Amino acid sequence: MKKLLIYCSGLLIALAGCNKKLIEEPNSILTPAFFQTSQGLQAGLDASYAGMRNFWGAQELFTATVIGTDEFMRGVDGNSDINLYSYTTSHGTITTLWRAAYIFINTCNGVIDNAEKVNIPVATKKAMVAEAKFLRANYYFILVQFWRDVTLNQHFQSEAINSAKRDPLADTYNFIVQDLKDAIAALPAGPKSSGVLPGKATAAAAKHLLAKVYLTRAGSSAKKSDDYQNAYNTAVDLINSRASLGLNLVADFGKVFAEGNEDNEEVIWTVQHTANLAYNGPNNSGISNFSADNVLNHMWVGQYEKRPGMIRSTAYGRPYIRCIPTRWLTDTVFKERVNDTRYSKTFQTVWYANNPDPKGYPVWPNPLPAGAPANAVSGQPKFKLGDTAIYMPGVDASDAKIAASPYLLVPPRKYDNTLSATMMKYFDTKRADLNSPSIRPVIAFRLAETYLIAAEAAFMLSNTADAVKYINTVRERAAFPTGNATAMDITASDVSLDFILDERSRELCGENVRWWDLVRTGKLLQRVRMHNREAAANIIDKHVLRPIPQAQIDATTTGDPYNNSLYFPLWN
Repeated sequence: MKKLLIYCSGLLIALAGCNKKLIEEPNSILTPAFFQTSQGLQAGLDASYAGMRNFWGAQELFTATVIGTDEFMRGVDGNSDINLYSYTTSHGTITTLWRAAYIFINTCNGVIDNAEKVNIPVATKKAMVAEAKFLRANYYFILVQFWRDVTLNQHFQSEAINSAKRDPLADTYNFIVQDLKDAIAALPAGPKSSGVLPGKATAAAAKHLLAKVYLTRAGSSAKKSDDYQNAYNTAVDLINSRASLGLNLVADFGKVFAEGNEDNEEVIWTVQHTANLAYNGPNNSGISNFSADNVLNHMWVGQYEKRPGMIRSTAYGRPYIRCIPTRWLTDTVFKERVNDTRYSKTFQTVWYANNPDPKGYPVWPNPLPAGAPANAVSGQPKFKLGDTAIYMPGVDASDAKIAASPYLLVPPRKYDNTLSATMMKYFDTKRADLNSPSIRPVIAFRLAETYLIAAEAAFMLSNTADAVKYINTVRERAAFPTGNATAMDITASDVSLDFILDERSRELCGENVRWWDLVRTGKLLQRVRMHNREAAANIIDKHVLRPIPQAQIDATTTGDPYNNSLYFPLWN
């Protein structure tokens, strides 16, 4: 495999317990000889975990899975080429994801290949190998979802070579499945098992991932006849074991992503981010231009500070405004808000005036607009510090009502790429300062998605009754506490693949899975053209894959060319 793919493993990290969380911190450079010591093997495993920070929380995976879908389109600040499907094989986001996956696959391989040579208890070695296989399966699953046929590196490489080939997709899927089966057999049962720190691999996490792997393979060219059945069986097994594992849906959807509650009973697996920013920043992995920061707290934040009465604050966030929701997401997917509470618990719609300087506050005109509040006085401020400054009702409002409002009233037709309904799932009000990234763990797998995986697999098996059952479990929770849970129930006639995708949006929007969902179900082109007005003009067949990075192609200097023509010649 050529130099781009290897980067022999990046930095070592040492495991330290802090507030009962998994914390990985850089230490030194991994070498083959060091892997064969107890310290080196542990450091390699810790590095394999730390590599996940380059995906879950980093803006590259966010960009490649969230933007340019039916849910989100470009904001005013960046990512226009991804959303518009105008990017090339040299795009930095694509290259970074590819490189990072292979670097940490190699690290996992180092742990797995060298464990038998290390003088530590057999049980410890077995557990460490199982963790590394779980992580390796994660990295490979990311690769096949973006690129299909990729190079399958099964063993540790300590020297760079300049040849590579795309192995059959079926081979990589078989490898992923076997890794996860091995992991399930040797890992602790679940995240609440004795001695399991948040962020550590468990059999429950491996089962969730395995169910999704089966579901995804079932829709690919590598499909097997029993994939949907295996996806269903694996997801249902995890669901039925939830009580013994200490897992359950959190009663209130709004509490799933509450700050400080990331280890709640619904969460199956998280990727940890340390409070020590020296180890959480872009050089965490020792790889130039990689970012291991959790910046999801910034990605959706609009330019609220440019509105009257507002200044930037840690509470409201740093306005990266990388993306905004499509009107389809806010107006159609979340249209039902009487019994379904998820809209108000997913999006921020109110900002309170926080500018201590009254000079920038708007005043009532003379004459007063029709419908102005009774206490409105021409020439006097419309609101004061602490009052509502911006409100997004989520439904239309007339121009007259907007003019008569004491605050900035922004109905959906007034959303723009500088300010729209803002995703709240990743807010972090406890970080060091306004510009700092988040130190919150990123929830990668949770039980609500397990239910939806089971539902999708059941539907594909024509088992509509069970699809309804598992969807309704998720929907009934969404009614808590003010809605009518029974009114949230659907029937068999409601279920379709499109409905399941809509339900995944209501439950999982912004959780770094949407582009994969649309590709898995064969709906990317159709739904982007229907619901993302900016991307509709450019998206074509080749965009159901990401292109092999040009750096990979250029670095393959011997043997057969490593190129993009396997599926879509237009990428070359």
